[in-house]
Amino acid sequence: MKRLMSNRYLYLMLLPTVLYFLIFEYKPMYGAIIAFKDFNPFSGVAGSPWVGFKNFEKFFESYYFFRLLKNTFLMSFYSLLFIFPASLAFALLLNELRLKKLKSVLQTVSYLPHFISLIVICGMIIDFTKPGGIINSLLLGIGIISEPIQFLILPEWFRTIYVGSGMWQSLGWNSIIYLAALSGINPSLYEAAVVDGAGRWKQLTHITLPGILPTVLILLILNVGTLLNVGWDKIILLYNPGTYVTADVISTFVYRRGVMEADYSFSAAVGLFNSVINFTLLVLANRISRKTTENSLW
Repeated sequence: MKRLMSNRYLYLMLLPTVLYFLIFEYKPMYGAIIAFKDFNPFSGVAGSPWVGFKNFEKFFESYYFFRLLKNTFLMSFYSLLFIFPASLAFALLLNELRLKKLKSVLQTVSYLPHFISLIVICGMIIDFTKPGGIINSLLLGIGIISEPIQFLILPEWFRTIYVGSGMWQSLGWNSIIYLAALSGINPSLYEAAVVDGAGRWKQLTHITLPGILPTVLILLILNVGTLLNVGWDKIILLYNPGTYVTADVISTFVYRRGVMEADYSFSAAVGLFNSVINFTLLVLANRISRKTTENSLW
């Protein structure tokens, strides 16, 4: 109590954040029980009858189950495979720049897409990829294709467009935390390495990368923990029934069944399944990282 009173103003500052999580994050968890009920809005959560795992069984036996799981995993995996290392490489390249003005310009330009509204971003993607858009014009101009391609109509192009546009959106913004970690490395280490005759590559591999390794691993664990959480809003703005075979993911399926078709219990069951898988992946990634590198979230 003495310690609590001595730090009362700090706890008071923390109170709004605690209240936010209690009201908007933990309290809504009660509603997750509708996944085990035949939910009726007029009866309420407590008054709706229990059905056990019926909604989960319906999803597992559904024709869409393996397609949704595959699309969600591949979309997230490709994003992790390409965007995560690209952001790290971009931060390392920026860190090597000695011209401060050029570095500032590159940072500003790379951050801008993150602040553009997603609606505008998707509108730009549609304009860029249409038959008369800049991408088709460029490919036609250099002779790679002989006729325009309708990218957003063809299922085989959707993942490429999603991951490529995601890299454009988040490359600069994701590099901020790496740049912050790089700024925390002691400059005397580089000075000592130069005295010992180490070049740029040796400095990178023996000082820079080991210095930011804990940050990289923590971010990797967090990304693995959200492997099945694909941005449904962007997909909904870009996909169409013709591209469902590669574009439809768990979150978009939940949106259509829960909001458009008002099948709340079924969509809640699918969403809960998604959350359990993500939580399991997070725990596994954290355990592997702790055993192999001694860096972990807990």
